[in-house]
Amino acid sequence: MSTIILFVLLFGVIVLAHELGHYLIGRKNGITVTDFFIGMGPTLFSFTRKGTKFSLKLLPLGGACIFEGEVGNEALVKGGRDEEERWVNDEQQVTDDNKELSPGSFLRATPLARALTIAGGSLFNFILAYIIGLVIVANTGIDLPIVGAVTPGGQAEAAGIVAGDVIKRINNERIDVYRQIFFISYTNRGETLVITYERGGETHVTTVNPAYDEELGRYLIGVNAVGNYAKSEGIEILRDAYYEVKFGFVSTIKSLMMAFQGRLGLDDVAGPLGIATIVGDTYEMARPHGALVVVMSLLNIAMLLSVNLAIINLLPFPALDGGRLLFILIEVVRGKPVPPEREGLVHLVGMSALILLMVIMLYNDLMRIFT
Repeated sequence: MSTIILFVLLFGVIVLAHELGHYLIGRKNGITVTDFFIGMGPTLFSFTRKGTKFSLKLLPLGGACIFEGEVGNEALVKGGRDEEERWVNDEQQVTDDNKELSPGSFLRATPLARALTIAGGSLFNFILAYIIGLVIVANTGIDLPIVGAVTPGGQAEAAGIVAGDVIKRINNERIDVYRQIFFISYTNRGETLVITYERGGETHVTTVNPAYDEELGRYLIGVNAVGNYAKSEGIEILRDAYYEVKFGFVSTIKSLMMAFQGRLGLDDVAGPLGIATIVGDTYEMARPHGALVVVMSLLNIAMLLSVNLAIINLLPFPALDGGRLLFILIEVVRGKPVPPEREGLVHLVGMSALILLMVIMLYNDLMRIFT
């Protein structure tokens, strides 16, 4: 039960921030919001304010901010207005008299206003991640990229790296936190690493050839996986919180690239059930160490999830925010919008594909848990 509650709270806050970004920027640009809801499925309770119906739904998965005249979101609110049981399908937003777009229609807004409104969800997720990063860094500091120990006879030792060395760059990627080193090692597939490090104020460059570990089933570079935490103070908190979000951003981008390259499979990703399991496991592991460790551990997951949601939503895939931004770009290039019925069909296909992917990931999560 604690796992369910924690997952609902964490995911709910992240989704709320995303939809709030759409809502506030849309309203700022004069676009009418017809529905704003968190969750999916049957409505638990709702209220209407300034023409917008706000709802909380039963299933704690996702949410939506529906604009008047927006294309492609009809299926999201089918049954959302339970008392009316109607489709929100206002892509033309015409009146019986003059067939003109209503003033608050999404389609009547300028391409820039629509693009900002759509991108607002991801923007607010990045803002939320940074705020969470500030809280984490202010309480725990940051893990410095300092080598705590090297594996005797390992690849790092052979390359001349010793405990106390400060890793500055790996393959021209700037290293800000120790977790970057671990991530690079964990995702390495035998590629040679050019490592720049400092020792006693002097800069050195060496080459490490990761070695495959049969027991762990992955390549290792021969350094320990724990950094040296240092307390952040004053202006350092702002900088180090940026490093936290940057790590989440870079690791997410790299993971997506590896997935597209076929280097990651379904066993390397988690759906909602898998994420809930991670939240529960993290809670159980952190609980013996006190409330502060529990809160910081869960906030770290929330920060990474917020960055993940922001990036994934910007992918140029139908039904995602990135897919909608792509249609706006096409409109700007061709000088006129894509016919609403065609765009709606593309988003419908994309939504169907996303639902299928969610079902596959749910099945994979179940198999991973019970096998």
